Amino acid sequence: MSKETTGDLLKFLIPYPDHVREITLWLREFVWDLYPDSNELIYDNYNALAFGWSPTDRAGDVFCSIAVNTGVRFGFNWGSKLSDPKGILEGEGSQYRSIKVMDVDDFPKSDIKKILKEAYQYSLTRVKKRKETPTLKGATIVKSISPVKRRPK
Repeated sequence: MSKETTGDLLKFLIPYPDHVREITLWLREFVWDLYPDSNELIYDNYNALAFGWSPTDRAGDVFCSIAVNTGVRFGFNWGSKLSDPKGILEGEGSQYRSIKVMDVDDFPKSDIKKILKEAYQYSLTRVKKRKETPTLKGATIVKSISPVKRRPK
């Protein structure tokens, strides 16, 4: 399973409007192209579809993610620890930061690439501190599927 493995994800995206699916799939390709050895972890939850990339198969190691509900957010699980000199990331909590993506043409690719690089390194540092060696590379893993959904119409 890899970047080319889209069957489950496409199925999970069916309830969403076309523009949301297009943005989501574009963001997915954007990350896969930059980090092809990372693992994609997919969570088809009760009220949202969320997926992220990790050097392992653990959610705690995810360095960036996409959340899909009525819109699309691109985020960083450890965003509060990352440099964001232009202040493009939103969030007030102790950990997560994200940006709402309305249109791929307005997505700040070069700024996000810099933040992604730092986020990836931060995630690798956390893995190395545990003295863990990632065993999977470039896999797509469906971690959970909620049986009941409450999705946008």
